Amino acid sequence: MSEDIPILPGLSPVCGLDIHARFDGGTMSSNGGALLLREAARCFEFGEMLGSCIPDERDPSKVIHSYPSMIDARVVAIACGHEDCDDHDVMRHEPMLKMFCGKTPDGTVGLASQPTLSRLENTVSWRALARMGVKMIEAFCDSFSRPPQQIVLDIDDTTDLTHGGQQLSLFNTHAGGYCFQPILIFEAATQKPVAAILRGGKRPSGQEAASVIRHVVRQIRSHWPRVTITVRGDAHYGTPEVMDVLEDMNCLYIFGLSGNKRLAQISAPWRDDVATRRAVNDKDKVRRFFQTNYGAKSWRRDRRVIARVEATLLGSDVRFIVTNITEARAKHLYEKVYCARGRMENLIKEHKLYLKSDRTSCHRWEANQFRLFLHTAAYWLMLRLRNAAPKKSQWRSATFETIRNTFIKIAARVQQMKTRIRVSFPTATPNVPVINVMLGNLAAQAP
Repeated sequence: MSEDIPILPGLSPVCGLDIHARFDGGTMSSNGGALLLREAARCFEFGEMLGSCIPDERDPSKVIHSYPSMIDARVVAIACGHEDCDDHDVMRHEPMLKMFCGKTPDGTVGLASQPTLSRLENTVSWRALARMGVKMIEAFCDSFSRPPQQIVLDIDDTTDLTHGGQQLSLFNTHAGGYCFQPILIFEAATQKPVAAILRGGKRPSGQEAASVIRHVVRQIRSHWPRVTITVRGDAHYGTPEVMDVLEDMNCLYIFGLSGNKRLAQISAPWRDDVATRRAVNDKDKVRRFFQTNYGAKSWRRDRRVIARVEATLLGSDVRFIVTNITEARAKHLYEKVYCARGRMENLIKEHKLYLKSDRTSCHRWEANQFRLFLHTAAYWLMLRLRNAAPKKSQWRSATFETIRNTFIKIAARVQQMKTRIRVSFPTATPNVPVINVMLGNLAAQAP
């Protein structure tokens, strides 16, 4: 049979031996590590969780692909690097993806096609999306084995450029084009996603940010009434509306604060002091911290404002933060608490760059928000897989791209037999001991 398949032409010999290469390897996959993702998904079952939020009004007698199975297919494909919906037309019979979705590799029924998945995306209503948002927060809370005493929520937005007539696509001068500006919230210590909200391409107003934070905090507190919540963000989240909401809900916060004429007057003696210290001691750089009680006209009360004043050979610089944390020293709050939110940029990078969450090319806002949830579910899979690596190993801090290339993109031969499915990996597969540890850890966490 293989002799009937033509040999690839133009291959040069190796050590005088001809190379005969044919496409006759049988059922094979380049995503052998999807078996690991399948075990990582057992704790969450995102397909069932998100699919249950969408009313299925199709004729049951004509349904081939359920909503949960279609969502599972999209999520695992995104995690494996096939982020576009169009990829499913050529990946419908990919054996590992089929096994992830509970199908046999040699079965005649493949995964859902791109048109079927697109119809699903455009079926989702805003009510279904609201339920999904609540489910995502529930998944975050359920991921803890016990209620934590405190959590730190980092909130930020990112630019998602658009190239068509998408709803909510607005021109943003800073981004240099039309875009969305989704809001993302992560828990700082665990890097777990809490919320992902698609919105128009403009800076969120104080009222809008306050509404998002109020909803998220309420949902978390419904699970953990006594947890201490600290919210961190840059200056455009440090609005009166946001601070008022967090104070009313007994939450802590630390935000960047934009300078103004009054703060410039207050900090002028500090600038002079630091500049003098640098000049007198002939230092390249001197940094000091100061604090004051300050109340803008739009604030309902005075608040603790901390100034980081730095003098270098190029001049002086002042940065401000505002917080309702009273116990810690100013230096600790700025360097150890506020500056630590810079890690949020790496989490956004994982979500956006490595999992391609900016693939929001549908016309309807609802369809694009649904896609954002799917990419967030893929983030969960990759995070759980990374966290299953041995403790103190290099893999615990590796990027999702490294995790994917090392543990997912593994060649595998798949053979469906009468009583079992045999998966054969290359003998020279690297990091086999690590893979064994990961499977053991995932099995221990499974329900």
